[in-house]
Amino acid sequence: MFGAFRPTNPLSGGLLWKIPWRLSKFQKARQRKRLRAVDSLVATLDKALTKKSITTKAVERWKEEMPIEQEMVPKDKYTIFDRKEKKYRKSMRKLPKWTRVSQRVNPPGY
Repeated sequence: MFGAFRPTNPLSGGLLWKIPWRLSKFQKARQRKRLRAVDSLVATLDKALTKKSITTKAVERWKEEMPIEQEMVPKDKYTIFDRKEKKYRKSMRKLPKWTRVSQRVNPPGY
């Protein structure tokens, strides 16, 4: 019982997180909603700043570089580039705090 071959607890034996690599249709809908919310926020901020004839470098850079939700391909909406993965893509949920981080721009071709 207490020797080299004692039974182990199966629950503490390994990683038990079972995260599917795909997002469900509800998670995809929430992701699209978050992307559209950010787009509307940037548009509102830009409109308010142009009313006061002020420009900000951060807002202008965002408008130049980041595509809006309708312009993004589904691959970029729901997966992120990861050079360590087999096909260089992994599910958005594998990224820590994926609801808070903007992952709109990925390397071309992957």
